[in-house]
Amino acid sequence: MIRRLQKRMLDLALVMPGLTMLSPFLLCIALAVRVKLGSPVLFCQDRPGQGGRPFKLYKFRTMTNEADTEGQPLPDAERLTRFGKFLRSTSLDELPELWNVLKGDMSLVGPRPLLEEYLPLYSTRQARRHEVKPGLTGWAQVNGRNALTWEDRLEMDVWYVENLTLCLDLKIIWMTLRIVLNREGISHQGSATMERFKGSTQAGQH
Repeated sequence: MIRRLQKRMLDLALVMPGLTMLSPFLLCIALAVRVKLGSPVLFCQDRPGQGGRPFKLYKFRTMTNEADTEGQPLPDAERLTRFGKFLRSTSLDELPELWNVLKGDMSLVGPRPLLEEYLPLYSTRQARRHEVKPGLTGWAQVNGRNALTWEDRLEMDVWYVENLTLCLDLKIIWMTLRIVLNREGISHQGSATMERFKGSTQAGQH
């Protein structure tokens, strides 16, 4: 309980002044997205949070709405524009998630909120990533980010859950600044975005 309160206090102490200072910058990004990609400016999607409970995740939109003749969205690589790639490489697309942190849906540090459809694909151990709030950044993000395999990424999420401390959170926040500035691990090798999780070879193991 004390550790949870400490995390929440750290989140609020950094996010409240951060959002105030970043407001003009966020508005400029929103206007740029509107001009280059159109509406909607924000990408909104249900994601599983702590305990697997869904919440609305907010990000700046990075892809067009282009579809094929049957109305199905084109592959990510074809819809991801140069401007969208810039937003992703600088992590600017994730800044609206600060609102999720302020609301209490997320924390600054924790396992990244993934797709709801992945929930039944996790092994018993991997599912432990939902014992804490999802984060804007996390242990996996400062140790390879999307360049990691899914197994390594999820194992790092569980390691974080098992070793969570306020000092570790501060370390991850500091490391995140370097990662973002160097634009490391933005995409998975051979793919414009992180490949979809299809289930672990360890699924069902305890």
